[in-house]
Amino acid sequence: MYSLEDLLHLMSRLRDPQFGCPWDIKQTYATIVPHTLEEAYEVADAIERGDFDHLQGELGDLLFQVVYYSQLAREEGRFEFAGVIDSITRKLIRRHPHVFPTGDLYAPLDVPRLSEEQVKQRWEEIKAEERAEKSVAPQQLSLLDDVPAALPALSRSAKLQKRAGQVGFDWPHALPVLDKVREELDEILEAMADNDPVAIADEVGDLLFSVVNLARHLKVDPETALRGANSKFERRFRFIEQALRDTHRPMEDCTLEELDALWGEAKRQEKNVSSCG
Repeated sequence: MYSLEDLLHLMSRLRDPQFGCPWDIKQTYATIVPHTLEEAYEVADAIERGDFDHLQGELGDLLFQVVYYSQLAREEGRFEFAGVIDSITRKLIRRHPHVFPTGDLYAPLDVPRLSEEQVKQRWEEIKAEERAEKSVAPQQLSLLDDVPAALPALSRSAKLQKRAGQVGFDWPHALPVLDKVREELDEILEAMADNDPVAIADEVGDLLFSVVNLARHLKVDPETALRGANSKFERRFRFIEQALRDTHRPMEDCTLEELDALWGEAKRQEKNVSSCG
């Protein structure tokens, strides 16, 4: 069975200037980023679908992305893969003093167990300390400093709101957030009445932000929820396509009412399957 060292060697060979792969040789940090995001989503997709037969392969694809960046950095004299491992291990030891109180990775497992709330509180305190250490201007330090700008917009909204909530800038429960969602819908209607495209886009953004806030208060991950909704839409739309193929009818020839009736049939069939299961 191949090892991590074999994978690192393979990566080095792929990037060999004389004998490597032309495609791999021309890649940069920036050109690899889209592949990294795609592989991360494929891991999430395999888990959500319960496709554990392919999860190992998807995790391998994701690991290869880390190996790729590490190879690029090694070529530039920045760091190596071993440094990546050392960095994350040190960080996790530092962020888990309730497990490694002495900072020794191999210390005996005889530490008193903390509650989940105590662990979360200490975790946030440590992350705040890390943000302060990284800041070039501590007086301008913000709770939002290390929320990555490249996160998917829904996930970033949830993180921004959660951070603000740590200092009390948050709704107390879900019902006021629901009122805010209704308010944002009304403001979209006003912008539509004014036929103002800029205002419409702005208000739609506010609505999405409010819906993320509602999801957060209901303990729902918005990114996961939307992926589920996407899958559901795709499944039902494919049902409509197949139903029309069976009757040799082009979708373009159908009325919206006819398509909506097929959509309803797809929902009914899903409900029947779910109840049988």
